[in-house]
Amino acid sequence: MGWTKVLAEVDLAEGQRQVVTVDGTKVLVLKHEGTIHAVNNACPHLKLSMKKGKIVDGAIVCPWHRSVFDLQSGEVKDWTPFPPGVGKLMGMMGSQKSLTIFPTKVEEGNIWVEI
Repeated sequence: MGWTKVLAEVDLAEGQRQVVTVDGTKVLVLKHEGTIHAVNNACPHLKLSMKKGKIVDGAIVCPWHRSVFDLQSGEVKDWTPFPPGVGKLMGMMGSQKSLTIFPTKVEEGNIWVEI
């Protein structure tokens, strides 16, 4: 698909997060320790928003089931298969799935995401 300009760099301060739509995909763009990251805003298991996920040691923690995903690769760093006290929901969370990461760049004061 290619690169899409999503935000002005000044609109994303350290620690801030914005959800943007790129080619029909909701993308969470965030700035952590000076680096801009873009991830699929949908948790790979229940498809719920990752926007409120905590950032810990270069990873984002799913706010719904607490699995931990590397911000650089999207790989699972720690797996929690089910939300506490819920049990298996229609098999949706039984297998580990990586979080989709999108390349980013800053050019002429704008943040770009490649889908």
